[in-house]
Amino acid sequence: MNEPPSSADLRRPSELLFADELAFLRAHDTHRCPPGWRLSPRAVETFVLGGEVQGREISAKYIGSRRTVQIAIATLATDRALMLMGEPGTAKSWLSEHLSAAISGTSQLLIQGTAGTSEEHVRYGWNYALLLAEGPSERALIPSPVMRAMREGRVVRVEELTRVPSEVQDALVTLLSEKSLAITELDTHIPAQRGFGLIATANVRDRGVNEMSAALRRRFNTVSLGLPVDLETEVAIVDKRVRELGAQLDLPTAPPARALVTRVVQIFQELRLGRTHDGKRKIQSPAAILSTAEAIDVLQSAMSLAGHFGSGNPGDSDVAEAIVSAVVRDDDRDRHTLTEYVDLVLAPRGAEWRAMTDSLRKALQ
Repeated sequence: MNEPPSSADLRRPSELLFADELAFLRAHDTHRCPPGWRLSPRAVETFVLGGEVQGREISAKYIGSRRTVQIAIATLATDRALMLMGEPGTAKSWLSEHLSAAISGTSQLLIQGTAGTSEEHVRYGWNYALLLAEGPSERALIPSPVMRAMREGRVVRVEELTRVPSEVQDALVTLLSEKSLAITELDTHIPAQRGFGLIATANVRDRGVNEMSAALRRRFNTVSLGLPVDLETEVAIVDKRVRELGAQLDLPTAPPARALVTRVVQIFQELRLGRTHDGKRKIQSPAAILSTAEAIDVLQSAMSLAGHFGSGNPGDSDVAEAIVSAVVRDDDRDRHTLTEYVDLVLAPRGAEWRAMTDSLRKALQ
């Protein structure tokens, strides 16, 4: 029997982490809810993007385009599935989780797409001991997350759909068009209840791995999520998430100073975009993916290092090793790219960047 998540769990799902906010929004929701939804589309938007309701501040879970989030929510209020497409680290899974929690009250109906994902994960499986003893029966049936979502009128999530083999992907075509799952062995079918929806995510770097068929693509409304292009927005995202993770993991350290967060994010942006922040100099970009999520990981590692082995206040020396690990990952030529960036871009910036410059040089040795 599955135990409910507790406060000691390493990671709590959105519906438990923000249970108070969800209950408050539901109690004060004055807008019409689509059939099967826990909250109205406007309340879902407030839960995801934050805002004030009846004098209470609802925290922002996702920092990004309001219109993009509105389109995603509006799609799920129709009979179409939602595809969240974007570069790695654009918070596709994060947005998917919070949308599911707000709409259905659970984000845990989930299929993680991999090369090993089979049709049983999408449709249903069997308890083979019972199947041999009794033959096909409801008792021997093992429902997939999709089947459960259809029966209960909830949202199911499919992560990294383009990593799923094409023949397994196509099992979704009939489900999404007919809103019904046939169980041929029992000569019956499971009709989707009102509130059923599907959110898939796909990484643009995986194009060509397992391309979706035209028939399947037509069943989705695709929403593209981009990386933040301005420094302030990305710094706000990283700073907020790093503070949340530090509190959740109970790290024995203070959150990194805003100035340190800004330096890390600026380094990642400049290397990612291939130009300096002021636009005056072009630089070589590494092969590594330097997403917002990677910047969060770098600062989280620095907090742990500073808390357990340092002064308790993360500094440039604590992030330098993590930056080098993030950049010089798959291609050792990126070491030269980073070294050149440190020497030609960071070093001339003077005293404000001297500690970061020296720390990166030492880490690159």
